[in-house]
Amino acid sequence: MIRLDNISLRYDDSVVLHNVSWRVEAGEHWVIVGANGAGKTSLLRIASLHQHPSAGRVQVLGQELGRCDLRALRARTGFSSPAMAARLEPTMDALHVVMTAFNGALAPWWHTYGPNEHARGMELLARFGVQDFASHGFETLSAGERQRTLLARAMACDPELLFLDEPTAGLDIGAREQVLGNIAALCQDPTAPPTVVVTHHLEEIPPGVTHAVVLRRGAVLEQGPVLDVLNSAVLSACFGVSLKVTHTEGRFTARLV
Repeated sequence: MIRLDNISLRYDDSVVLHNVSWRVEAGEHWVIVGANGAGKTSLLRIASLHQHPSAGRVQVLGQELGRCDLRALRARTGFSSPAMAARLEPTMDALHVVMTAFNGALAPWWHTYGPNEHARGMELLARFGVQDFASHGFETLSAGERQRTLLARAMACDPELLFLDEPTAGLDIGAREQVLGNIAALCQDPTAPPTVVVTHHLEEIPPGVTHAVVLRRGAVLEQGPVLDVLNSAVLSACFGVSLKVTHTEGRFTARLV
């Protein structure tokens, strides 16, 4: 589903990612973990075809970056990030936030939406528990309601891969748990696409994640099955402090030793 070979990303004299190789297979759900500035979002943006690397080879859904129709390939993936949310037309209601994704648009522009599009949009909002806010202005929604609307938007085109950049950032506990519940349901749905989630809080890793890649200073520190990777030794090395990591009922926590 994703194959990155020896990826590097540089800006002038700054190295953001260095010699990163990574594979995502069908049926896997990944979390990217690391400290601020470790390169998590950059790795996600490269894998989701929103960023070109400075060096290395990128293959997504069997197509190679630089040798394919990039717009058509992006249309086969779902993507949600704070930066993407900020680009949406702010006067849209929640239903149009979802429906505009059918055309890969950030606003209604010249597109029209008939009964089929309205029904599909409402179905997606209902899947994430925000159907009652369909006619509400996106800006008027709470942070959690906005994030669940963005999850619905990311699923609008039945993606073959789903990318979520810090989907619970800035949410209160209740809203966070609702969003994590939605993502966990996706991870546990055999018909849902492979998912890649970025976070730097272990408590915000949804149940159902199968694999993890840990970044430190732009390089892969460790990657593999989530229970093998997210342990005290690896994460202490990642964050540079002595941590005790626990895993209970599908959720991770970390505390300073």
